[in-house]
Amino acid sequence: MPFINVKTSTKLSEQVKLEIENKLTGAITLLPGKTPNYFMCAVEDNISMMFHGEKQPTAFVEVKIFGKSTREAYTNLTAEICNILEETAEVSPDFCYVKFEEVENWGFNKRMF
Repeated sequence: MPFINVKTSTKLSEQVKLEIENKLTGAITLLPGKTPNYFMCAVEDNISMMFHGEKQPTAFVEVKIFGKSTREAYTNLTAEICNILEETAEVSPDFCYVKFEEVENWGFNKRMF
């Protein structure tokens, strides 16, 4: 049930968005017990963003998971997300925030997990 939402100031082609989505699908396995089976992601590009008082390629990434994970796993996923965005969207890791949210209630297919 993980969901990753990427917002970036960089204008991306559909091919690059798909590349990011595919790489994030693989990266989600860095969180114990999470697989691509129920993984969802979104990539929003060309958003006006400023960070450090500068207009540079910037990203804000939200990771929501059902249940909990460890700080070590979050650290590993943060590093991988930053690597992916640096390689594909030219966002320097020091212009990327990653927010994690542990969700207790998550619905799917007319029921609750």
